[in-house]
Amino acid sequence: MLNIIGVVRHTYMQKKKGNESPEPSKNPSPGCCKVESIVSVDERGQMVLPKELREKAHIKPGDKLAVVAMEKDGKVCCLSLIKVDDMEPMVKGILSPIMKDIL
Repeated sequence: MLNIIGVVRHTYMQKKKGNESPEPSKNPSPGCCKVESIVSVDERGQMVLPKELREKAHIKPGDKLAVVAMEKDGKVCCLSLIKVDDMEPMVKGILSPIMKDIL
């Protein structure tokens, strides 16, 4: 389940670079997913993303982030943040081939 986000991200990044391979790699590069930082949740449920990580991810004040939860054995085991502006091309890239087959 955790590898799905890596494959989607890898496929999206390849398309963004203009390197559209017909079949995405089943094993994206090892640098795809890693622990970037550890954050604490305060009593109001808020957390702060470190400045270095925000800069690296090009997250600016006012950006909308989608929280994607992945479950294993009925428990949430992983949370991912995806910039909403980046989701549309990812979703289109995944669904377009499926929709072409259906329609």
